Amino acid sequence: MTLEAGQRLLIARADLHHTRIAADPDSPALRPLQPGQVRLSIAHFSLTANNITYAAFGEAMKYWQFFPAPDAAWGCLPVWGFAVVAETQAEGVAVGRRVWGYFPAGTHLVVQPTRVGAAGFVDAAPHRQELAAVYNQYTWCDADPTWRADTEGLQAVLKPLFTTSFLIDDFLADNGFFGARQLLLSSASSKTAYGTAFCLAQRRGTVGAPTVVGLTSAGHLDFTRSLGVYDSARTYGEVPTLDAQVPTVYVDFAGNAALRRAVHEHFGAALAYSSSIGGTHWAELGSGAGLPGPRPALFFAPAQIKKRGAPPPEGWGRDALQQRLGEAWAAFLTRVGRADDPWLHIVTERGAPALESAYASLLNGQADARAGLMLTLQP
Repeated sequence: MTLEAGQRLLIARADLHHTRIAADPDSPALRPLQPGQVRLSIAHFSLTANNITYAAFGEAMKYWQFFPAPDAAWGCLPVWGFAVVAETQAEGVAVGRRVWGYFPAGTHLVVQPTRVGAAGFVDAAPHRQELAAVYNQYTWCDADPTWRADTEGLQAVLKPLFTTSFLIDDFLADNGFFGARQLLLSSASSKTAYGTAFCLAQRRGTVGAPTVVGLTSAGHLDFTRSLGVYDSARTYGEVPTLDAQVPTVYVDFAGNAALRRAVHEHFGAALAYSSSIGGTHWAELGSGAGLPGPRPALFFAPAQIKKRGAPPPEGWGRDALQQRLGEAWAAFLTRVGRADDPWLHIVTERGAPALESAYASLLNGQADARAGLMLTLQP
């Protein structure tokens, strides 16, 4: 492959373990720009369990449709990261400007900017118009008050996950925690669960705030307790020891069908709500059919964004939503970015072998919880 052809990671949609590196279909060699289009050169991007969720739910949630592969049997993995405008035929978009947003794991992306403004633009590519709008928005880094060059790694690794965390916390509070006195968060050492517990911890002492219990593996128990955001942390094997009479909400970040069944069978009628968030244990997702208690409901973050972004009184309005999210993110970034007690170490890797290896480690559940992976396919 030539430099002009770029590179892109492709994943077999029928077997997530099967990957290959191909020429990037949006590279200069393969896709000349048309009027109104812009070519972005993808500088670097994060890789987390969130991306495994995108792959695991690629069919059901249409994640494969954001960046269609030339061969429909393959999918382009969506990632969050940073890019630079390399070529432009769109008014108001200047070469060299840096953007934050949603990209394929590759070297290039061709977009069709619309609603170009001081904050950024929206990709109006026809194939993306029926997909969740939140993923089509791109932000100018120099116009984002929360962006800093030295924290791009933390932003790429954590902000997409934390946005989901913020919305889960808001959804639960918006529904009065479904009357529960206790929340169980599985995969409690994961970044999204940690972010959710961080948001929930800000509600401690307020009327109706439930206790938050982190469920994790024995190997991650000490780490989970060290995070300081859970009221208590238990191993998965300790679920049967929990008080089955306490009204409980289960927030499932693991996606492990056996664990989900154990929680449902133990709490039964005391389980007020069961929310499925992601799939860190993606190979064990299973079905929620036939379980005691409430049927598990898949949490879809864009739906909560749409609700809160609506004008008052129905919602908060887009500006107020961004302000609240920005304030919460700044507080979280202050905690995880502490120089004297860093929770997360950014690890930067370059090249196709590093990307495929990192993806395989995440897929197999072998990634270090304290490592934040930043990847690039640029030479």
